[in-house]
Amino acid sequence: MAIEREVAGVRCSEVLAELSEYLDGELSEPRRNQLQAHLQGCEACERFGGQFADSIRQLRLGLKDAPAETSEVFERLRTRLQLQWDNPDAQ
Repeated sequence: MAIEREVAGVRCSEVLAELSEYLDGELSEPRRNQLQAHLQGCEACERFGGQFADSIRQLRLGLKDAPAETSEVFERLRTRLQLQWDNPDAQ
């Protein structure tokens, strides 16, 4: 994150590092409250969150037009990825 702020005793990078646990409800209540206080007061994280949500929305829209797993394009991609996996030094 380009801007690093400390809000409610928590830095933006700490929030980002614990984001999955926060979203999955795996944090202790005191830590969750700390992160929530940071998120409520940090404009940088608010902007980042909005941009992240927009990115996910665009990915979902793009997935609607993605080739089916049974398509020729998908099979070529699968073959190419398997070749790269089997021969990581080959270019």
